[in-house]
Amino acid sequence: MAPKRSTRASTRAADSSQGDAAPDGDDNDEVDVKKPVRGKRSASDRSEKKAKAEPPSIPLFSHWLMKSEPESRLENGIDVKFGIEDLKALPNQTGCWDGVRNYQARNFMRDMRKGHLAFFYHSNCKEPGIAGIMDIVKEAYVDHTQFDKKDVHFDASSKPDSPKWSMVDVQYQRMLQRFIPLSELKKYHLQHGANGGPLKSMALFTRARLSVQPLTSEEFQFVLDLENKAPI
Repeated sequence: MAPKRSTRASTRAADSSQGDAAPDGDDNDEVDVKKPVRGKRSASDRSEKKAKAEPPSIPLFSHWLMKSEPESRLENGIDVKFGIEDLKALPNQTGCWDGVRNYQARNFMRDMRKGHLAFFYHSNCKEPGIAGIMDIVKEAYVDHTQFDKKDVHFDASSKPDSPKWSMVDVQYQRMLQRFIPLSELKKYHLQHGANGGPLKSMALFTRARLSVQPLTSEEFQFVLDLENKAPI
């Protein structure tokens, strides 16, 4: 983001496809992940008391990869730049991750919980890759940019009484000991696809255009261990 807008993060990714809502860097061809809808209750349905006793659903993932652009790019006269150094420079090194306009990416953010870890991935730049780690410090809430007509992420189809889009707050944790480029990750992905390994199904390659992606604990740990290894 430009300095005047550095109080929040931009999650614009490299692509610019059109979806059901405002344009976004996410790939809107991805399938929307929807929760099943309960049918009407009948006399044979379980009691309200039993239903209320059900524990909340547990997210399948606790590690994430989140893309943002570290290099200046103007869109409607606004610089959407926001790299890890921009996050680090914010008060308390914390910012809101706004601007996601893809339903699957939004749903992934709604699955995030405080304490989850995410890789900060630099996209749409000379050398894309993973720059550092951040913590999820506030769970999903309404993304205010969808209602701001001056914002590049404005969505005229979203209404205040029924908002479409959510965001989370993230906090800078640390830089990786070395930048892990996409080119290196791709080599491991191809190796693991052929011979087996943690990165064989990594969403970075199977759902490449999605700006918010889940990681298994094995994927996260493998990538994290690369910071102490020489590049291949």
